[in-house]
Amino acid sequence: MKAKLIAVGERAPSWVAEGFAEYQKRLSHGLPLDLVEVAPGIRGKGRDAVRATFEEGQRVMAAYPKNAYIIALDGRGKLHSSEQLAQRLEFWRQLGRDLVFLIGGPEGHSPEVMSSANETWSLGPLTLPHMLVRLVLAEQLYRAQSLLTNHPYHRA
Repeated sequence: MKAKLIAVGERAPSWVAEGFAEYQKRLSHGLPLDLVEVAPGIRGKGRDAVRATFEEGQRVMAAYPKNAYIIALDGRGKLHSSEQLAQRLEFWRQLGRDLVFLIGGPEGHSPEVMSSANETWSLGPLTLPHMLVRLVLAEQLYRAQSLLTNHPYHRA
């Protein structure tokens, strides 16, 4: 099983890119994680945010691999403790499909993206910068992987 993170936004700050790369390396054996960056929609004065979100959604959906299991990160999604996420990861593995995690743009995901997702996941009630969500997602996947393999990384 492989995983892909499709994220709206380009050019993460170096500290995010370096942190993400570290967890990507740690995950390389148990859950290879690729990052696909999607150009954000054009926003600003006189621009329609709904249209920008729709256009982002079209680019995100075009990046899906066939037959993948889609998990959209969304503030209204399901909350998981680290232990629950490990159980979820085991469930996803048993599906025998590649995973795709989605991070939307400033207004979130388009309705089309949300309806195409198999499930939604919330990292919690805090509003996080979308670039930071990349790093948190990678770390939490590594933590879940560590729990499943009894690696000492996770110490509750």
